[in-house]
Amino acid sequence: MNKKIVVLAGDGIGPEVTAVAVEVLKAVGKRYHHEFTFEYELIGHASIEKTGSPFTDEALSKCKQADAILLGAVGLPMYDNNPSLKVRPEQGLLKIRKELGLFANLRPIKLFDELLDASSLKPEVIKGADILFFRELTGDIYFGTPRERRENGTVAVDTMIYAQYEIERIARMAFDAALTRRKKLCSVDKANVLECSRLWRETVQKISSEYPDIEVTHMFIDNAAMQLIKNPKQFDVILTGNMFGDILTDEAAQIAGSMGMLPSASVGKTVALYEPIHGSAPDIAGKGIANPMASVLSVALMLDISFGLKTESQAVINAVSQYLKDGFRTFDIADSKTSKDKILDTQSCGEKLISYLLIS
Repeated sequence: MNKKIVVLAGDGIGPEVTAVAVEVLKAVGKRYHHEFTFEYELIGHASIEKTGSPFTDEALSKCKQADAILLGAVGLPMYDNNPSLKVRPEQGLLKIRKELGLFANLRPIKLFDELLDASSLKPEVIKGADILFFRELTGDIYFGTPRERRENGTVAVDTMIYAQYEIERIARMAFDAALTRRKKLCSVDKANVLECSRLWRETVQKISSEYPDIEVTHMFIDNAAMQLIKNPKQFDVILTGNMFGDILTDEAAQIAGSMGMLPSASVGKTVALYEPIHGSAPDIAGKGIANPMASVLSVALMLDISFGLKTESQAVINAVSQYLKDGFRTFDIADSKTSKDKILDTQSCGEKLISYLLIS
C-alpha cells in the first residue's frame, strides 16, 4: 500500500508530537511493507508568521489531494490575550474543516488500566470507561453568521445555527457506530432553552426509529457534564453539537488521565484529518516533555479509518499498551510510584513505542 499523508505540525508542541507519530507510521510501513510518503505544510501561527494567512489555499490544495492529514496543534497565548487580532491561528482549523467538509469529529475516550491513578477521579468510578464521542464539526455557533460587534464594540453577536441535514448525517454515523458497540446512544443538547437544540432532538429522535436495536437517551448539556464525571461508565456513544462537544471531550480527558492520551479523527466525504485533542501547550514547547501518545493513537485511527489497516492499527495500540504495562511514562502521566528511569522524554517515548511495534 502506498499512501500520501500531509503533515500540518502547527504550533507549540505540535511539531514535536507529530514528528513521533510520523516515525511510528514509518515503522508500521517497514514492518508491514507499506509505503507512506509525507508532505509538510503550515497551519496556525506558523503559517501566519510566514505567509500572513493561518492556512493558505496552496496548503489546502495539497490536503485535498492527500490520502490522510496529520495535524499537530494550533494557537498561542498572544492571540488569546488579544481578541482584537483579526488573523488568528484557529481560523486555519475552521477553514480546513469547512473546505474539506469534515463534519464529524470522532473522539474515543478509553482508559488504559495502567493509568487509573493518573486521573483525578476515583479509580472505581472510571475503571472500564469506554466512550466514543461524535461531535458535529462544521455547524453551530462556530460557523453561524452574523458574527459581529455592535454599539461601538460594546455588544457582541454570535449566531448558533443548524440545518436538519447537518444533524441527520452525523446522527446516522453515530447510530451506525453504536450498532458495533454496546448499542447505547446518548444525544446531548439544551432543548429546554435553545431552538437549535429542539431541532437537534427532534431529528435524532426521528432517525432513532431506523435503529430499533439502539437504546437512545437525551440529556441536557449541564446534566451531561455532571454525569460524565459522576458515572462515565453509563455512556457508550455520545452524540452532540460542535460547541457542547468541544467542552465535553476536554472534560472527558480526565477520565483517561491526561489530554496527552486522547486521539481524534475528523471525517467527511473525502480525505480525513487526524489530531490529538490537546492544544499547542506553548509553556512546554521545546522542553522535550510533551506526551506524543495522543498523536500516535491518532495514527492508529488513521490506519483503521482511512486506510482500512485494522491489524496495523491494533499493533500501534498494543505498543502503547505495552509501554504503559512496562511502567514507562511521560511527565504528564507519571506519579509518585514511577521510577525516574521510567520517565521518558518525547523522543525517547517514540523510540520505545517503535521498539515494541517492531518486535511484537
